[in-house]
Amino acid sequence: MAVVSRRFEELAHRLNQPETAADPALFRRLMQEYHEAEPAVAAYREWQTALDHLAQAQALLDSEDAREPDFKQMIQQEICEKAQQAAKLENSLKLLLVPRDEYDNRSVIMEIRSGVGGEEAALFAHSLLRMYTMYAQNRRWQLELLSLSETELGGVREAVVSVDGQGAYSRLKFESGVHRVQRVPDTETQGRIHTSTATVAVLPQAEEVEVQLDMKDLRIDTFRSSGAGGQHINKTSSAIRVTHLPTGMVVECQNERSQFQNKDKALEILRSRLLARKKAQQQDEINAGRQAQVGTGDRSEKIRTYNFPQDRCTDHRIGLTVHNLDKVMDGGLDEVLDALVLHEQAEKLGKLAF
Repeated sequence: MAVVSRRFEELAHRLNQPETAADPALFRRLMQEYHEAEPAVAAYREWQTALDHLAQAQALLDSEDAREPDFKQMIQQEICEKAQQAAKLENSLKLLLVPRDEYDNRSVIMEIRSGVGGEEAALFAHSLLRMYTMYAQNRRWQLELLSLSETELGGVREAVVSVDGQGAYSRLKFESGVHRVQRVPDTETQGRIHTSTATVAVLPQAEEVEVQLDMKDLRIDTFRSSGAGGQHINKTSSAIRVTHLPTGMVVECQNERSQFQNKDKALEILRSRLLARKKAQQQDEINAGRQAQVGTGDRSEKIRTYNFPQDRCTDHRIGLTVHNLDKVMDGGLDEVLDALVLHEQAEKLGKLAF
């Protein structure tokens, strides 16, 4: 922490230099670093002050006055209070020093796919799409449907959406994985409970400067959009399929009304997938990108279970169970996500050298 404090003082000095002010790009970069470090440095100084006051109070116990029982009792009470204050400030400082995911402030691309369970899995994927749509509305984020493949009964084979909002990735990243549902499907005539799955992948949106696409590496095909949409969709080849030749990644987009719009959206999805792949490789994971997040879709890989007969939602990573499933499916995810955020912070605090 002393290193952070020294760097903060160095930044304050450099920001006041004429050569820094003459370089707008450098000034912005240093100012951003300064503001990011400021809360931790302020907390560190407050903690140091609290430790000094605690040491002064402890020193009084060795003084002549401490032989007086009433005075000694008063000092001991003060030491207890100052020790608690110092411990509280230390914990707050540690939280500020917890390393953040560099993508936490990003918007995201979400990919939802039906898994094991046939038509019921597709219907569950539709329920998840609705849940995330309502959650985004609750957070006042902007959700846009980029690609959708539906079944005849209204289920979702695959849906790709963008969620634009401050800190979207810091919350939605916990949704990556296999989601399991246990319920009586609408298609079930004998009232039996079925178990099905859907997979969710959450990718931080990539900026163009992070993932440079060489057009020579892309094959772009056009085709006619499918599904409801009126005469325009049926008569024009506005849908776009982009194939990234080096990796074999394929992205389709058909929800916009023009080729240009669909192409832009497809390239946005491709960049995010490539960024996720790069991120996974940097972490030495065996499987890259989306596949590393969602696995095979098998029931045994579940991260969360939605049990409708028991009105239960269980997150298996932290052992949390809530009994308000209707609220969860209507976008009330904060209780679960708050617990996951706290769990992540606790894990990082345990690894933090202080």
